[in-house]
Amino acid sequence: MIGINVLFIGDIVGSTGRKALKTSLPELKSKYNPHIIIANGENAASGRGITSAIANEFFNWGIHGITMGNHTWDNRDIFEFIDHESRMVRPANFPPGTPGRGHTVIKVNGKELAIVNLMGRTFLPAIDCPFRAADEIVDELRMKHKHILVDFHAEATSEKIAMGWHMDGRASIVVGTHTHVQSNDDTILPNGTAYLTDTGMVGSKEGVLGMQRDAVLYKFKTQLPARFQVDEGKWHFHAVYVQLDDTTGKAKKIEKIRMYEDEWRMD
Repeated sequence: MIGINVLFIGDIVGSTGRKALKTSLPELKSKYNPHIIIANGENAASGRGITSAIANEFFNWGIHGITMGNHTWDNRDIFEFIDHESRMVRPANFPPGTPGRGHTVIKVNGKELAIVNLMGRTFLPAIDCPFRAADEIVDELRMKHKHILVDFHAEATSEKIAMGWHMDGRASIVVGTHTHVQSNDDTILPNGTAYLTDTGMVGSKEGVLGMQRDAVLYKFKTQLPARFQVDEGKWHFHAVYVQLDDTTGKAKKIEKIRMYEDEWRMD
């Protein structure tokens, strides 16, 4: 079959998420035969940010590219390697001069995927317009690349859906991250863009968005500060699989992936 198989993995949260990723990847590779695997890693180090060691661990396991989000700068180790790590992207609509890059091209065994990271502005810190950034970057990438994935790291579902329509027929895939809750609206839009409002997360299903629930409950009930730590309960794993046409760059198939540790079976 002519095409490219893409596996995009939702926000990986802390050590529990990394454990789930390492456990699940061999089975996912066997089942879906992905040519290129991308994962959101902005919560990989104790739920906030990422380190060089963790990024390299992901690459060694078979991840080809890492996207980030609003927690990009939470671990200061990022400043030591983001400028020279071409397989990692941070939101492209951070101000000019910000370390790192907002888009890159991943090449694996003759297959090629351009990846773009953007961050929303609704209910998140002030940042440059993601729609204008998408116009500028995606239109330029389309001159040389058929297959383009956009990770839109945003809080509001309306903003994410708007981006999906904005990119329909221009990007091959638009997937949302950040909320850690997988949405049920996976679809191929009329002009061929595979779309999912939120991919979900990889981490503890017994916490609150991957964090220990007692601290989260305390903060909600008292409105007092609380220190959030990654929960070490049983994991769940959320991702999305997309088949793209080699000739047109359009999506041919999209499939949500949901797995749970207590239902896990290894061959």
